[in-house]
Amino acid sequence: MKKLLPLLLFWLLANNLEAQNMYFPPLTGTTWQTITPAELGWCEDSIPALIDYVGENNSKAFLLLKDGKMVIENYYGTFTRDSLWYWASAGKSLTGFMVGMAQEQGLLNINNPSSNYLGTGWTNETPQQESQITVRNQLTMTSGLDDGVNSPDCTIDTCLIYKADAGTRWAYHNAPYTLLDGVMEGATGNTVNQFYSNNVRNRLGMGFSAYIQTGENNVMYSTARAFARFGLMILNRGVWNQDTLMHDMSYFDAMTNTSQNLNLSYGYLWWLNGKASFMLPGSQLVIPGSLMPNAPDDMFSALGKNCQYLNVVPSKGIVLVRMGNDPNGLGGLVPTVLDNEIWRRLNLIMCDIPTSINPSEKELSFKVFPNPTSDRIQVQTSDLSNVELLELVDLQGRILTKSNTNELSVLDVSTGSYFLRITGHKGISVMKIQVNR
Repeated sequence: MKKLLPLLLFWLLANNLEAQNMYFPPLTGTTWQTITPAELGWCEDSIPALIDYVGENNSKAFLLLKDGKMVIENYYGTFTRDSLWYWASAGKSLTGFMVGMAQEQGLLNINNPSSNYLGTGWTNETPQQESQITVRNQLTMTSGLDDGVNSPDCTIDTCLIYKADAGTRWAYHNAPYTLLDGVMEGATGNTVNQFYSNNVRNRLGMGFSAYIQTGENNVMYSTARAFARFGLMILNRGVWNQDTLMHDMSYFDAMTNTSQNLNLSYGYLWWLNGKASFMLPGSQLVIPGSLMPNAPDDMFSALGKNCQYLNVVPSKGIVLVRMGNDPNGLGGLVPTVLDNEIWRRLNLIMCDIPTSINPSEKELSFKVFPNPTSDRIQVQTSDLSNVELLELVDLQGRILTKSNTNELSVLDVSTGSYFLRITGHKGISVMKIQVNR
């Protein structure tokens, strides 16, 4: 026992020093400590190009924190530090965290049937089918409800139709997620805004921010700094300064790691990088490789329509925020292309910080054009011999056409969204393609 005491004291001291290195801005006011790229030993010359690139892609705000301190804070056009913007589906990740808080408070259990909190008959399924859907299924997008209905946002029972047994099919479906608001209200007796204000907003100093009803959905609106505050608390594993919002680390770890064996890149409403494969909204296609190959493998993200980004990278102590409009047609429901390009540039800037990507293992560098297209797709690389196979894949995972050259005809393909799978000597790359007529 006496031998263990020095080790215990050393562990406590090391963890205390680590906690002290994390900076948290005051809950009120505008003070936020900064740290310059030069102080971090970064390659400063590349930063203006990064800021310009983000701005050229219809952005309104771009923030980068290192250990809580502000490295980059840039706003575009008339957008300011005090401007409000929507999180879109990035707000799902906040909901995932709050469900964990409610469970820790003993108000719900994610393994319970959702009908315990929503009441029976909330779907159009049989009582037995409905009873199999748990809160965990809602958190992991495995409810089994049909996401191919006319309105996947519709939350009335006639829209919630059986497609598969709960837990056997992953599908990005807004309606079961949205009904987590009802689960929270049924379990806590508070509206989602009341629970958010008392348990998150006030404790993080997120200022004027709230869920606002938009169609069928509750959408979070806040400033970019409030978005970053939430990310900083998540970076510090549920703790803001000396205030622990979440003690249950088993839930936190489950939330930020693979939650089921269907989509390895999905936790509890958080997107995960560095996994062997991923799935995207509207598709049952399992795509090999990491969600964002240029980003660190341990990154997990809140991602929303039109490229609302909150990236959290524990290995580097980084929180990244991007808010804005659709960047030139790349802003789908879960947009990754812009985020991946931002990280390609960040890797150049953080020149003294090792990246999880070995340069020799990076994906083939290529350009695909035109996109959108009406007749053909061409892939341009520095070495055309690197392209072994092009395949156009629909959202159900079916290969529609393929080519062993760097050019692929789409004349026989209908208008719509597809995936282009590029097989090269260094592996497989996938990107989204739009065909217009």
